[in-house]
Amino acid sequence: MYESREHLQTLTEIRSLMERSSKFLSLSGLSGVSAGVVALIGAGIAYVRLQTGWLSLLSHDANSTLSGSSRRELLTFLLADGLVMLILAFAVGIFFTVRKARRQGQTVWNATSRRLLWAMAVPLVAGGVFCLAMLYHNLIWLIFPATLIFYGLALLNASKHTHRDVEYLGMSEIALGLLALFLTGYSLLTWAIGFGLLNIAYGTVMYYKYEKPA
Repeated sequence: MYESREHLQTLTEIRSLMERSSKFLSLSGLSGVSAGVVALIGAGIAYVRLQTGWLSLLSHDANSTLSGSSRRELLTFLLADGLVMLILAFAVGIFFTVRKARRQGQTVWNATSRRLLWAMAVPLVAGGVFCLAMLYHNLIWLIFPATLIFYGLALLNASKHTHRDVEYLGMSEIALGLLALFLTGYSLLTWAIGFGLLNIAYGTVMYYKYEKPA
């Protein structure tokens, strides 16, 4: 009986070592929470700016009535807001992930993290080019759902290199993005839910599941 328990413990340790060597497990749940908070702040700033009469301009019909100068002003604001929030979310995500890796005595930049980044980079770069094309053709209302869909595809593609929970987040983002294609008048709201609330919910679950001290 004792030997059986010993063999089981040995197999568990071997499995854990194999999983650590093949998957990047240093992703911090706090990274998801902080990225979600940053996204909500960005969405809030956009709402305050657009509610003066521009909130409806995110839809197809209203966008077609924009003058050239108004459209450029809208695009400039949305790009600046999105870029700043992206940089902030990326920075806080790196901070919490590096902190978790150091506490675990692991390095962040290794073969598994490179595979993870590459798996995410392909859909994200493709999505970025797609969104630029939408901007070029003045299809602003499609950019919000497109970012959700490609972000979800990136998470889905990266999930095989990290915690399985990332897969569920990716599928949720894709589903929300597809729904947003038919609810263009609510683009800002669906964007805030996808990048904000879903990330916060995912990060909270990850933290309590893998990080919170027993």
